[in-house]
Amino acid sequence: MSDSETVPAATAGTTPAAAAARTEGSAPATGGNSPEVIGSAAALPREALEIASGYAFSGPALDLGALLWDARCLPDVQIRIPLPMLNRHGLVAGATGTGKTKTLQLVAEQLSAQGVPVFLADIKGDVSGISAPGIPNDKVQGRAADVHQKWAPTGFPSEFYALGGMGYGIPVRATITSFGPVLLSKVLQLNQTQEQSLGLIFHYADQKGLELVDLKDLRAVATFLTSDEGKAELKGIGGLSTATAGVILRSLTAFEAQGMSPFFGEPEFDTSELLRVAGDGRGVVSVLELPEVQDKPQLFSTFLMWLLADLFHDLPEVGDSEKPKLVFFFDEAHLLFNDASKAFLDSITQTVRLIRSKGVGVFFVTQTPKDVPADVLGQLGNRVQHALRAFTPDDQKALKATVKTFPNSPYDLEEVLTGLGTGEAVITVLSEKGAPTPVAVTRLRAPESLMGPVDVGVLDAAVTGSALYGRYAQAVDRESAYEKLTAAEAARQRPAREPAAPEAASAPSKGRGKAPKEDASVVEQVVGSGMFKSLARSVGTQIGREITRSLFGTARRKR
Repeated sequence: MSDSETVPAATAGTTPAAAAARTEGSAPATGGNSPEVIGSAAALPREALEIASGYAFSGPALDLGALLWDARCLPDVQIRIPLPMLNRHGLVAGATGTGKTKTLQLVAEQLSAQGVPVFLADIKGDVSGISAPGIPNDKVQGRAADVHQKWAPTGFPSEFYALGGMGYGIPVRATITSFGPVLLSKVLQLNQTQEQSLGLIFHYADQKGLELVDLKDLRAVATFLTSDEGKAELKGIGGLSTATAGVILRSLTAFEAQGMSPFFGEPEFDTSELLRVAGDGRGVVSVLELPEVQDKPQLFSTFLMWLLADLFHDLPEVGDSEKPKLVFFFDEAHLLFNDASKAFLDSITQTVRLIRSKGVGVFFVTQTPKDVPADVLGQLGNRVQHALRAFTPDDQKALKATVKTFPNSPYDLEEVLTGLGTGEAVITVLSEKGAPTPVAVTRLRAPESLMGPVDVGVLDAAVTGSALYGRYAQAVDRESAYEKLTAAEAARQRPAREPAAPEAASAPSKGRGKAPKEDASVVEQVVGSGMFKSLARSVGTQIGREITRSLFGTARRKR
């Protein structure tokens, strides 16, 4: 959008310093929108002065851009967001092609420069450029001049990850046990009844010490619990119907057939890696490369939620701090909420509500605020709204709903939101006191890093050269539920002619055809080590051994 174009219904601004310098000697207003003259500043309407003063922060802040007013960019009126308010969560929204990704890049750069680690999901593969200096051109330099930005090409410290190692990145994996039943149900697209049954399988495995590392472990436990011997193990905690178990097993098979099994296993990713700061004091930007799985939205959106839930479990309470420990950008957020169960939505709401006090800010990135449930949207204090399109009745409805989510303002936001150019947005954030700032139409700054992907060879070299690569590159398949249950089944079916153990040979006969005590249960066959001695006892005696689970049913672990 050029300086000659018009921003409909926008207000003007002046320098924050000028707005703060208002004195009794200022020229009085002569009417509702009459201009005021402050010092040497140009005459501006009262609303513009209010906008300017609303963004005159005294502490550290991120610079987003300059105010737009009546076809003019006013570079002396900088629109900013206080650094401590970045953990109050936010929303970046707008139609495709309006500049959302570049906004993420701009904010991530400044957070890194202030020593705050950042997590970004790179769905289209064009965020990797944040690691390399930008390339100056007429467009970039023109934007920088418009907003009085001292633009300098700069790359930022970055780590690249890939789910299960699919694509260019350090492999990120989670164990089935850690992932939990609620998140896994979302991935497998199970209904509420099936989700509850899957929860029962996890409950049993947790109590009996059967570690679910990968998908074959989960299949082994589900198969066992529907067998004649396994059904007895579920007495007292409810049964697992054969039909429901069959649906779960078929879903697992279909999931594996799509090549998804590498995402579950070991070594499990330690989410504290996302909190690192580089040697020069800048925050590390963690980029999860998702182009290879962008056609699996249920998977990657749910995996992002696991990362966030795992962080929530492990981080201590810090209250309000000078700057966040991490800012987490949740791209394509609508995929997270599509077809989500009530339990899943409740867990998201609770996570967003509570993780702020642990120093983590979450920004949801999507097309319209309607993509985010009202309970979650109500907790997002910072808004960057790019242009919306209104070509259809549904578009018109979404536009009106978006306008209603903003604080009261003198703008005709319906007109403004359909007239914004690329790289322009309507912004409101939380002030240093936690109050919403005035709504401001803004021309955003240009990112200083490369606005596009880095070369594949450069990306691959960055991945293999990382200190983390050796820790996570090679998958490990250790003994877990599948191996233990398979060994137990083999022991149960061993030939009768095989010599019995001395204890069994000396024991008195209990009746024709009855199996020896050591063959009484598949689970009892797993008692080769002391940690499995009481596997066939009642649930009540096992409760102390159960894995502790929290939000989303994810397992809590000690670092």
